[in-house]
Amino acid sequence: MNQEEREDIARFILDLKDELGLTVLMVEHDMGIVMDISDHVCVMNYGAKIAEGSPAEVSANPDVIEAYLGARSSAA
Repeated sequence: MNQEEREDIARFILDLKDELGLTVLMVEHDMGIVMDISDHVCVMNYGAKIAEGSPAEVSANPDVIEAYLGARSSAA
């Protein structure tokens, strides 16, 4: 998706949540969208859960950084 399409789908999901009071389960690899519109995030890596929590908590998790950004975690 291009940037405009990403923004459109993010707005659509937020509208569903706000206007209809829906809970949305989203499976997505675009971490920018995930972090921008989520209240709660669960991160999987090769079928195993590696982190769960708020977007701020998850984005600071070394295992998430390593899995999705390719950086070495400090624990390695």
